[in-house]
Amino acid sequence: MRGFLASSIGVTCAAALALPLSLPSSGARAAAPDAPSAAGPAAEAVPGSTQSIPLASLGSDRALGSAGAREQGLDRRDVHPFSLVGVVWHDPEAELHGTVQVRTRATGTTTWSGWRRVETHNHEHAADPGTPERGGGAVRGSTAPLWVGDSDGVEIRVRPEQAAPTNRAAATPSGASLPKGLRLELVDPGDEPPPKGPQAEAPRASATSAQSAASASAASSAVNADLAPIGASVIPALTKRQTEADLTAARGGIEAVAKGGGKSGSKAGPYVGPRPRIITRKGWGADEKLREKDFAYTKTVKAAFVHHSASGNYYRCSQSGAVLRSIYRFHVKSSGWRDFGYNFAVDRCGNIYEGRAGGVAKPVLGAHTLGFNTNSMGIAVLGTYSYSNPPKAAVDAVARLTAWKLGLYGANPRGTTYLKSGGGNLYKKGKNVRLRVISGHRDGFATECPGSRLYNKLGKARTTSARFQGR
Repeated sequence: MRGFLASSIGVTCAAALALPLSLPSSGARAAAPDAPSAAGPAAEAVPGSTQSIPLASLGSDRALGSAGAREQGLDRRDVHPFSLVGVVWHDPEAELHGTVQVRTRATGTTTWSGWRRVETHNHEHAADPGTPERGGGAVRGSTAPLWVGDSDGVEIRVRPEQAAPTNRAAATPSGASLPKGLRLELVDPGDEPPPKGPQAEAPRASATSAQSAASASAASSAVNADLAPIGASVIPALTKRQTEADLTAARGGIEAVAKGGGKSGSKAGPYVGPRPRIITRKGWGADEKLREKDFAYTKTVKAAFVHHSASGNYYRCSQSGAVLRSIYRFHVKSSGWRDFGYNFAVDRCGNIYEGRAGGVAKPVLGAHTLGFNTNSMGIAVLGTYSYSNPPKAAVDAVARLTAWKLGLYGANPRGTTYLKSGGGNLYKKGKNVRLRVISGHRDGFATECPGSRLYNKLGKARTTSARFQGR
């Protein structure tokens, strides 16, 4: 596995007032603790699978120019059951300039869907340039993942972008080259996590495999031990009063001075929203053996970047766990990331999910906004919101989550902050950039994400988040 470099965390007395519960000790990388699991591996989600199929030329009669610009894909074929699709290629720096369309057949039927478009510009959701996660040699270029539901047939076509003719006499427009090594990824999310307690008929595993699974599961859960019992599927909600009391107690009884509130020297409780209910990785069935063992941390959380997953809106909230397991597997097994890319996810019903492992209250380093992953967190709203309005429940959930998490670090949801760019297409590496504390992905990178309809709701989310904090 790739090593993940640690960066020291210096904590001054003033900064300590803005620190959350149970921050990691000095060093931005914490080894996963080896503790026994509350439930054995039989209580874990049944692992899913990934079919990886190389794409081929669709024939000379469909060529669009040079060999590198020829349309690629697969004709209709039967495959093992899957629920999510995506395309990957060798070079993570290469962009796919063109269109990807897929249609699928519902499992056990003869019914084929219409052509659905897969979002191609996904490289901006990634670890920062120069970091071990991005530079370890395992990362691949990838489209966004698309949720299609339970399917057992697939057809795909990838068409390169066409350049306009240089003059009217040009017989054939020149086409852009497609990235090398295009492969179709078909992801089966696996089964839903079983109810509490071991399954009556659990598949047998070797002692070594069982111990590894139990250790990984316990490690992921132990980092939230101050918030919920080890093995819990849900971190329960708290009232604002309870949240403030816990935070004040964790800070040794020292109360934060509210910025701009009251006279100089007056004291008030911290500006933090009530802790929302959060479904843990255990709760949505994350296979902890997929991710890298250790956890990676940054110093603080100064900003939240809101995304849409671009995985489509054809899911029910009861399927959200399966969508997350599929995206998680696509991020790790197909795209080569160390873990799920986002720190949190929110579904259309307003349910909040723990994303990248390391602790929901901690400053976990994600891979969500290329160039601005340091000292920030990423929230993915499941769905595509370029032309569809996000549900009110989802926007409210973003407000509740940011009011709590940003409040732990003293950040004002209606304010601005400075982040240093790690490199991207808007800001060069090393530039200090002023950004809103709650920003859309497009504020840090030239992208359509989080979709215009969701982006237009961020003003409401900022106002509501600040109100939850008591500002």
